[in-house]
Amino acid sequence: MRTLPTIAAALAAAVLMAVSPLFAGRALADQGIHDDEVVVGSVSDLSGIFAAFGAPAVATAQMHFDAVNAAGGIHGRKIRFVVEDMAYQMPKAMQAYNKLLNRDKVFAMLLSVGTPMNIAGLKLMTPKNVPNLTPLSAARQLLDEPIRLRFMGSASYYEQVRLAAAYLVEAHGLSRVCTMYIPSDFGKEIQEALRDEANADAALSYVAETTHKPDESDFVGALQKLNAEGCELVGLALGVRQVITVAGTAKKLGLDHLKFLGSSASFHTVLAAVPGGVTEGLFAAAGWVDLAARAEPEPAAFIAAYEEKFGEFPGTSALLGYFGARGFTKALEKAGRELTVDSFVAAMENLDYHDPLLDNRVRYSADDHQGSDATIVSVIEDGGWKEVARLK
Repeated sequence: MRTLPTIAAALAAAVLMAVSPLFAGRALADQGIHDDEVVVGSVSDLSGIFAAFGAPAVATAQMHFDAVNAAGGIHGRKIRFVVEDMAYQMPKAMQAYNKLLNRDKVFAMLLSVGTPMNIAGLKLMTPKNVPNLTPLSAARQLLDEPIRLRFMGSASYYEQVRLAAAYLVEAHGLSRVCTMYIPSDFGKEIQEALRDEANADAALSYVAETTHKPDESDFVGALQKLNAEGCELVGLALGVRQVITVAGTAKKLGLDHLKFLGSSASFHTVLAAVPGGVTEGLFAAAGWVDLAARAEPEPAAFIAAYEEKFGEFPGTSALLGYFGARGFTKALEKAGRELTVDSFVAAMENLDYHDPLLDNRVRYSADDHQGSDATIVSVIEDGGWKEVARLK
């Protein structure tokens, strides 16, 4: 028979378990917030197939945070940026997310790389009330409900590619479309965009596709297959080095009639700078304008600061790193000294400005967590990206 003290202890434990969820949000909201600093994390690719995006992005974000911290921080708080390299490997990514969320106890995740990695990471972030900000992925799943803690910088890969494909089909009189893709969430989204665009246009047919491993480097057979199927427009969902190899292989095979289209994951300064005109004619759809052709005051100032710091011209990923870091500090400023996740989310939902580096309007609201809406289509000409269309 239980004694009264035992029963009382059991009741107390039951009450505690029942009411603890009521206070869970408040407790979790305090993660990563300290009197003198706020901790933000990133799961990046510093050594894998998308290192060309990850490494410069986090380095540029740190450059911005260093400048903010040197000026006293935001409302008296310095920003501590903790970056983990996952080399575009899922097991390493999950280890990195667990470390940042549970050991470093970050307030938010910023500029994390990879569609499958971000999707899996959300399952860990959401229960801990940790926002995911401007990931280096434009996967549409990253804005699936509940969107409260999720903020994306641009239109999704799906929207980018569908809009760009429709534009190119009309502009160049194309009728047969194909895809070369890594069969991950990233690749499947681009494949679905092209397939759905073909299904929606009676004059367009989706005729073939090839799938590839992330480390694959021989595309002769795949290109010969797509050419035999009569492909005219080929959507690419591959790593940066792979896109270069595909473009170069197509030229060696004499397949100059093929038009290649990538999403924002293929819109990188590195691709335009390949010697010998290997990537000439490659199209990409993204939410920003390439920096190389920019001479406006703010882009020029950013380029000068980056070159002084790193000794080289800033590429696309540096632009995205600066955009993400600056958006984060804008929201911190707006949220005020009494920082919580709720006040930060409200601040993000009230950001509305023209970003001079993107050359695109950035606007969030309570029911719209996609920052910029315009999809900018560019093509590589004479060793640089040239804007050819703005679509919505």
